[in-house]
Amino acid sequence: MSRTRRFRRGTAILPSLFTVGNLFVGFWAIIRTFEGNYAAAAPLIAWAIVLDLLDGRIARMTGTTSEFGAELDSLSDAISFGVAPALLAYAWGFSTMPRVGWLAAFLFATCGVLRLARFNVQRHVIDGRFFVGLPIPAAAAQVAAWVNLFPQPLTDRRTVMVALVLLVMTSFLMVSTFRYWSFKKVDLRSRRSYIMVLGIALLFLLVALHPEWVLLSVVSVYLLHGPIGFLIGGGTRPRGDEQPAALPEAAPQNPGA
Repeated sequence: MSRTRRFRRGTAILPSLFTVGNLFVGFWAIIRTFEGNYAAAAPLIAWAIVLDLLDGRIARMTGTTSEFGAELDSLSDAISFGVAPALLAYAWGFSTMPRVGWLAAFLFATCGVLRLARFNVQRHVIDGRFFVGLPIPAAAAQVAAWVNLFPQPLTDRRTVMVALVLLVMTSFLMVSTFRYWSFKKVDLRSRRSYIMVLGIALLFLLVALHPEWVLLSVVSVYLLHGPIGFLIGGGTRPRGDEQPAALPEAAPQNPGA
C-alpha cells in the first residue's frame, strides 16, 4: 500500500475519531453526574461541543464527508447533548421535586432527539445560513452554563421552579421554527474579517476575566436571538424552511444540529 493511500485512509477516519471523542466526553459527563460532581460534569459538556464543532470542519476540509459520519455524529450528539445535560439538570436542580423534575429532563432529551431527526431530514432544503430551531449543542451549552455558574445543587424551591421553567423553555426552542444563525457562511478571508477577529479576541479576553458569567451571557444571547428575530421580523418565516418532500440522498459529516 502506497504512502499516499495510507495517508488518505488515515485522513478519512480522523473526523470520526473526533466524533467518538465527543461521545466519550459526553459519557464522561454522565459518570461525573452520577458521582455528584456537577462542577466537573458541566465543563465536559462544553468540551464535547468543541469536539462536535471540529469533526465537521475537519471532514469538510479533508473532503471526507460521508453518510456513516453523519449518522455517527447524530447518535453521539443525542448522548452528549441530549441525555448528558438532561441527567445533569435533573440531578443538579430537581432532587427536591423528582417526579416533575425527571419529566422535564425527559422532555429536554426528547426535544433534542427530535431536533436532530428534523435537521437530518431538512439539511439540504433550508438556508445554510440558519438553523431552524435552537441547535442541540446550544441547548446543552445553556444547561452546562447554568451548572458551571452555580455548581451546588439547588435547594430553594423558587430557584428550582425558575430552573424548571428555563429547562422546559429551552426544550421547546429546540423544536420551534425560530431561525438561529449557523455561522457557516462566515468568511474570515473577507476584507472585513479583521472586525470579527477583533471581536473573537475580545470575547476570549472577557472569558478569561469572568468565564462563568460571560459564557452564560453568550449562550443566553444566542438562545434569545431566535425569538427576538422572529418578533422583529413580524412573525414571518424565511423561504426554504418548509419540510422537504423526501429524504436527502447524502448527508455530510457533523450536521451541527
